[in-house]
Amino acid sequence: MRAWLARRRPPTRGLHILAACTAAIVWCEGAAAARVVVDSAGRQVEIPDRIERVIAAGPPASVLVYVLAPEKLIGWNRKPPPEELPFLSPSVRNLPEIGRLTGRGGTMSLEAVLALKPDLIVDFGSVAPTYVSLADRVQAQTGIPYVLLDGQFANTGTALRLLGEMLGVGERSERLARYAEETLGAADRAAASVPAERRPRVYLARGPRGLETARGGSLSAEIIERAGAVNVVDTGQEVGSLFNASLEQILGWNPDTIVTLDRNFFDSVRTSDVWGQVGAVRRGRVFLSPSLPYGWIDSPPSLNRLIGLQWMTRLLFPGVSSDSIRDVARDFYRLFYQVELSEAELDRLLVGATLER
Repeated sequence: MRAWLARRRPPTRGLHILAACTAAIVWCEGAAAARVVVDSAGRQVEIPDRIERVIAAGPPASVLVYVLAPEKLIGWNRKPPPEELPFLSPSVRNLPEIGRLTGRGGTMSLEAVLALKPDLIVDFGSVAPTYVSLADRVQAQTGIPYVLLDGQFANTGTALRLLGEMLGVGERSERLARYAEETLGAADRAAASVPAERRPRVYLARGPRGLETARGGSLSAEIIERAGAVNVVDTGQEVGSLFNASLEQILGWNPDTIVTLDRNFFDSVRTSDVWGQVGAVRRGRVFLSPSLPYGWIDSPPSLNRLIGLQWMTRLLFPGVSSDSIRDVARDFYRLFYQVELSEAELDRLLVGATLER
């Protein structure tokens, strides 16, 4: 989700500008066989006319590239463990682990980047100055084009179309972009059908004790807010980050629904005397977010959140849709991950995710 700009002089002849929502691609015809793109950070980046090898700077970008053009993905930032493999296309299961450029877990050296001989580096997520600086530095030192794509929910369609045009898979990217926009629209309509004072109050529980959570405005909490729920976390502090809450705070917030990413917490919370005082626990409204091959809430915050948003909408607003999350998941995995799920795999995926226990 970061990128930098080697400010090479763009060609001055034969330019054709192609608008793609807020982004534009400028095609350069001639011996250079290159084009200039304007990424989500407003950076002009010269990229090859034909792209075959792509490095994803971090996990969100890895999901994006895999979904759009798996044959162009050089390797995984983190090699998928065995439990994830059945939920990924056979074509990518054996890709090597190459590390990542972004985040606290950055492990890829610039020498390793050069050795992989990519045509393009892609980051998907924040386009804040920190990530622009990283992208610019990597691009300047390696000479490899590095583009940043905005990972906010609202800009999902734009990001898909822009990268799809770069990679030469415009037809597929358009299909996925329309799916994303229809998903966001359906969630907005479901939320709009419920008065603000009756919106579900949700607590996102992370970690084995359920005490790590997300403030409003963070990528981790964005799915709750986009689904039309109220994130009960209100610390009066800065938005956009994770933090550890106390049990006293959670009791005070008294959410009516708890969504957790941690199976250990999910398994233990219903027998806890303290957590049993929370309304959501008393009413049996504690749900485990599916996590294969990627989390439906975040982990990473990428296109996998689209199926999570559909799941969350059905949890919070029962009856707004006639199709079950089981059917939706089957179709999503077929279209996005290019894998057919068996009934047993769907059962495994949805353990703890619905009111059916």
